[in-house]
Amino acid sequence: MAFGKNKRISKGKKGLKKKVVDPFSRKEWYDLRAPTVFETRVAGKTLVNRSQGTKNAVDFLKGRVFEASLGDLNHDEEQAFRKFRLRIDEVAGRHCLTSFHSMSITTDKLRSLVKKWQTLIEATVTATTTDGYRLRLFVLAFTQRHAGQLRSTTYAQTSQVRAIREKMVAVVESEVQSSTLREVIQKFIPESMGREIEKACHHIFPLQNVLIRKCKVTKAPRVDAQKLLESHGSLEDAGTKIKGEFKEPEVQAEV
Repeated sequence: MAFGKNKRISKGKKGLKKKVVDPFSRKEWYDLRAPTVFETRVAGKTLVNRSQGTKNAVDFLKGRVFEASLGDLNHDEEQAFRKFRLRIDEVAGRHCLTSFHSMSITTDKLRSLVKKWQTLIEATVTATTTDGYRLRLFVLAFTQRHAGQLRSTTYAQTSQVRAIREKMVAVVESEVQSSTLREVIQKFIPESMGREIEKACHHIFPLQNVLIRKCKVTKAPRVDAQKLLESHGSLEDAGTKIKGEFKEPEVQAEV
């Protein structure tokens, strides 16, 4: 028999399976640390492949964005309708240091505010903080009844809507341009900007449910590792301790 006719001679034994390795055995866990403006310091965990050869695990961690509810970050369920997105900018040991990326409110909260017989007024503002962050904010407001009003509807005229929108833009610009990014985040939680807009627009038309619907960073300065560490405080404060220690799974021969 010619060698070239039997196709199984050079292929080895039939039926041998390749050794299967659990992919989680090559990964490491890192803590996601939120800035000190929030009560919860360790907001979660993320995993990444170990550094090997020219591939560094830190390079795969930087730039990751994760979302957390403000109710979980501040241990207050009444604030759960507001969502924050945090971006990993630096890695110190097994700690991922994050910074503000964007903020928004949940869909169910937004739908609960929209009702008939009132006027919805929206405005978009772009402003720069004192520490160089350019923010784009989306403001939301609704009209309400005058004191002693008998009419069931509270529709505002086009001229009034235009005047209210100008006031909204002016108030938000002044608040952002005179504050740092940390101070702007602190104003989101008690909705202090919304109360200032209500006061400024009261003589035009009474407003209710004025809030910042969304805010995102459109341009950020170069990351300063020292300032980022200062914004996170001491890394020894690990928040609430997770019960039990995490153990990586053993390498399995087959799955």
